[in-house]
Formats: sequence, C-alpha cells, structure tokens
Amino acid sequence: MSTDRRTLLALTGALLAGAAGCTSDGETGGSSGDDDAGDDGNGNGERDDGDDEGAFDRSAPEFPRIAPVTDPDIDLEALAEQIRGNVAFSLDALAGLREDDPDENLFFSPYSISVALAMTYAGARGNTAEEMADALRYELAGDDLHAAFGALEDEFERRNEDGEDVERPYGADDGDEDDLGFQLSSANAVWADSGYPFDREYLELLEAYYGAGEHVVDFSGDPEGARREINEWVEDRTNDRIEDLLPEGSVDEMTRLVLTNAVYFLAAWEYDFDPSATDDHSFTNLDGTETTVEMMSQLEEFRYAEVDGHQLVELPYANGDTSMIVVLPADGEFESFEQSFSVDRLAIMLEETFRPEVDLALPKFGLESAFSLVDVMRELGMAQAFDLDADFSGMVEGEEADLRIDDIVHQSFVSVDEEGTEAAAATAVVVEDTAESEPPERVEMVVDRPFLFYIRDRPTETPLFVGRVVDGDSVSDD
Repeated sequence: MSTDRRTLLALTGALLAGAAGCTSDGETGGSSGDDDAGDDGNGNGERDDGDDEGAFDRSAPEFPRIAPVTDPDIDLEALAEQIRGNVAFSLDALAGLREDDPDENLFFSPYSISVALAMTYAGARGNTAEEMADALRYELAGDDLHAAFGALEDEFERRNEDGEDVERPYGADDGDEDDLGFQLSSANAVWADSGYPFDREYLELLEAYYGAGEHVVDFSGDPEGARREINEWVEDRTNDRIEDLLPEGSVDEMTRLVLTNAVYFLAAWEYDFDPSATDDHSFTNLDGTETTVEMMSQLEEFRYAEVDGHQLVELPYANGDTSMIVVLPADGEFESFEQSFSVDRLAIMLEETFRPEVDLALPKFGLESAFSLVDVMRELGMAQAFDLDADFSGMVEGEEADLRIDDIVHQSFVSVDEEGTEAAAATAVVVEDTAESEPPERVEMVVDRPFLFYIRDRPTETPLFVGRVVDGDSVSDD
C-alpha cells in the first residue's frame, strides 16, 4: 500500500466507529464507484489486448508465471470500507454456523473463506456473481475488489517479515529460543484439471492479485492423487495444523477446479500470563452446567469497555499490530447478545474503550473445527453458484461453462495459552463439471401391493436371499 499501515488501521477504525452513518449492517453492500467499460463487475471483463491465444496450454506442467501485483493501486478509504464488509461477513457466517450446533464451540477464519470465494467470484457472471457479492458483503467491484484483497495479502506478508525480529518487551525469558515471536502468512493456490479450457485472463488475474496460478492436476484421471497433493500443500503452509482438508471422496473425475487459501498465525502476547498464576477454575456452560478449566490471570493495563453490562478487552500481541478482542456478554444474556451482535454494536464498544488496569482471568483453550459452508452460504443468499444453472463463464474460454460449486470446505485450529496464540485455517472451493451430471428423469414407485425381492452378491450376481411380500398385515420389523 502506498501509505503506512497505521493510516489504513485508522481509516478502518473510523469507518467502524462511524458505522451509523455508513451502509447499515442490514444492507448487502455492492459496488462503489463506476465499473470500467466492458467489465462485468468481477475484474474479468473483455480487454482488447490484441491476444487471441485464449486458454493456457494445459500440456505445460504449470501455468505461465506473470509478475504479481505488489502494492495494488487502491484507495485506502475504499479498502477500509471493504474491510468493514469483511467484518460484517464474519458475523453473518458466525450466525449461520452456530445454528447447526448452538451449544458447541466454534472457530473459523472468515478471511480465508472470503479470499477463497473472491478467487471463485472472479469467474462468476450475471446473477451468480450478484448473489456472491451480496452474501460475501463485497463493497467493491471489478479490479478494485481484487486489488483490495491483494493489498491485504501484501500487508500480511510485509507484517510477517517485520515480525521475524519481534522483541518481546517483557518476561525473564525474553530472547529465549522458545519465544513464539510472530508469524502471519496467507497463501493461495488454484488447482486446475489438465486439459480443461480455462480462460487465460481469469488465471492471470488469480496469479496477479492472489499469487495463485501454479498447479495443473489430473482430476479426470487421478482425483485421489490430486486430493493428496492439495492436502500436502495445505499442511505445509499451516505448519501441519490443518490436515486432510479435502476428505476422501471430496473430489472426483468430474472436479475441474479447486481454489484454496491457507492462513497461519503465531504470536506472543505483548504482556504474557505468568504460568504460576494459572489455576483450576469453574466455567459455566451455555446450558447452565459447570466444568473446570485452566484459568490464566494477570493484572495489566488493557483497552477495555463495559456497555450495558457487556465487557470487552483487547489483548495485544508483541508485534504491536495484532490483538485478540474478547467480548463477555452480561451474565445470562449471551444468546440475546450474540443474536444482535453486529458491526455497529462492535463499533460502539470499541469506541467506548479506555485503558484501566484490568484484573483479567481468561481460560486456556484450544479448538478445532471442520465443516462445509454450502448450507450457510445458501442461507446468506448465495444459491445459484451451487445449482446447475450457475454462471461461471468467466473461468473458461468462450461463453459456455458447465461449472458449479460442489462444496466449500473449511478447517481451523487455535491454541491460546500463557505465551500467546497459534492459529491456522484453510478453505477449499471445489468446482465441478455439470455437463455430464444432468438430473435423471423423475419417476414414482409406490410399493403398496404384493412384491418380490432378493439379496445378491454383486460381483458374482449370486442371489443370496429371495423373498416375496403379499400380506401387509403380517409384515413386522421385529
């Protein structure tokens, strides 16, 4: 980015604090500014560059490499507005995911999900693209959106480089080889089926803004081998914290494209907790039962707010640019607070913070989650992308594209202890070919009269059992 990160963070904070005057949290965003002529809003419009080569040569072992876009030309206020949209999406996703298991712990990376789906969105067109933009709270359109995510990726990489020499300004063990230090990395990859006519401009866009134009695999001939290669890539980029992101059977010979993002985070607290102060303490679960947890504690000056009995504390990490926000709703009001939690409400609490001495007690905890996001994204309004009439024509050469999203899988890990935090997450968007998967003709069979049946050994066609049912009154499952 052209100006320093502090300016960006200040702008983002101003947008959050001024949320009441911005797009309301109930609105679904959209574009800001006019799109370039000929662009469909995804940054993949027709460009008259005089090149008619079309799709990449899929016989090559990997895509042609092009120079990534570093420091993308993006207005910082527009970038901050998109970050606000990212926050709104994270709360939308949290609300959707908790519906399945309201009494269970949950952890995920909305950033990883947003990036993986932004790469997918770049190839969407028409109503499919509109639904995706609304559901994902994309506030920008065209190349501006991809430039925004590219700028964030560059910023994280820059911060990761800065964090290599982080000095922990506290504790007797400062400088110890076991100090956590700091690492924040985000990596992207596109895995394309060999021989499929993907559009060159689409793949170049992914490479330019996301650094993700490398891998040609054989989904058609060896889907299991492709699956293992993708999983190994994810494991390598998450310090082995995310394993088997794509389970067996998640890709097959109809898979044409998988888009992946992997995020890894490791950071020491600015003010670490003294392990000798950690002690067993009771914890009241959502259902009212109690359990015993390892409770860390310390007395330190932190940014803190209390609004209507709801408490918020910000715990900074040693690199100075990252922190953990902990929100504790008032006793007995967790469910009502969670259901009404929004960007605006978060902004109000952050605006009310001051720096008292906080006598803090926080459990040590570790969480792992793995789930599909298909139902959640459908509920958020992104429906057509999963259907047979999905429009991902921006991904392929020519106008015809029989592609749809088959699955969106996400896996995450977090560990919080006295020293700091380790977290990792990965997202994969699996895109399949629908050309040979038209729904069968529907027929009806109501077995409401006498019938015959047999049980067979399929390899040898040997009937193992044979039967008949002619009297419904005598049928029993006992």
